[in-house]
Amino acid sequence: MGLSKTIWSNPVELIRAKRPEHPVLVCAPTVLQASARRFLKGFPGLVTYAVKSNPEEMVIQNLVAAGIRGFDVASSAEIELVSRLAPGAALHYHNPVRSRAEIAFAVSKGVKTWSVDSISELEKLIELVPAEGREISVRFKLPVAGAAYNFGAKFGATAELAAVLLSRAAAAGFIPSLTFHPGTQCVDPSAWETYIRSAAEICRNAGVRAARLNVGGGFPNHRTVGPAPALEEIFALIDRVATEAFGADRPALVCEPGRGLVGDSCSLVTRVKALRDGQHVFLNDGVYGALAELPLIGNIDRIEVYSPEGARRIGEVLPRIVFGPTCDSVDRLPGELPLPEDLREDDFIVFRAMGAYSTATNTRFNGFGQLEIATALSLGA
Repeated sequence: MGLSKTIWSNPVELIRAKRPEHPVLVCAPTVLQASARRFLKGFPGLVTYAVKSNPEEMVIQNLVAAGIRGFDVASSAEIELVSRLAPGAALHYHNPVRSRAEIAFAVSKGVKTWSVDSISELEKLIELVPAEGREISVRFKLPVAGAAYNFGAKFGATAELAAVLLSRAAAAGFIPSLTFHPGTQCVDPSAWETYIRSAAEICRNAGVRAARLNVGGGFPNHRTVGPAPALEEIFALIDRVATEAFGADRPALVCEPGRGLVGDSCSLVTRVKALRDGQHVFLNDGVYGALAELPLIGNIDRIEVYSPEGARRIGEVLPRIVFGPTCDSVDRLPGELPLPEDLREDDFIVFRAMGAYSTATNTRFNGFGQLEIATALSLGA
């Protein structure tokens, strides 16, 4: 991957000027910073960015410029990255399972906030992390629907175990807190309400007052045609329910958006390699590249098609099967993609809302995967 030093007006200008053979992720810092300011203004607590969603240096730098002062980190590499680019920022190490070497590294870097979802990992933290001034957030899970896929399949204690862990963390001298994640691209605000009310019940059962409640990520970005997600409604619900559920014991709130912060700040420019017998579309990118997430959470239908000259294709929309460039048969976008009937070989398909989980999951499988990152003033045509 390489970062172009040219600043384009928009993705269409790049198409006209370069007609790129390889995929290009076009990112707009103005959009990214506006998204950050929206969270900082609307969310009733500390906003921390989930670095895993897009760890590019320019993303971290623009979020810091917009006022983000906290980062959700999941590895030693992410801790090192943020420590270098945002010295003094709060580091929330919320990957609940870590090796002893990873714990030692995080301690050396001054990490003060940790998450845990099991007795064995809690005992490891108690053994290796000095308790004074350090926070342990117990991560719990519930059988709640409303997200693109369930994060609880890998992480999260039951509510009963969470109460035990919370009590044990407090007794060991750590600052006791709770955390959850409603699942990626969560479009149902009621998921947060269920989790927050359960968090209050966990605290009552443990006999512990939580210092903070991290309501996770899951905030959706604008992936489908129609109105953008109403984030402010989710923020207001979280604020209201936290007060109702906890009353005078309301903890300070934290969130850790990834997709919701960075998702709408980039568009992916792909090129049609071939239109096989007028039916199957082959792109120069696919599920081993920047489009890796689509089989997991569904297609993005905010797409536009342009000729090599930059003219938009506006023919009648037809459903098409779309393949990536590799020789692997699983390299196919899910279902069918609505594309104009006047689509031609060498045209460019622009996928909007591709700022999250694109550069982070891009591979060089089969010799493909060359991905350029370009900067634009705007993402509009």
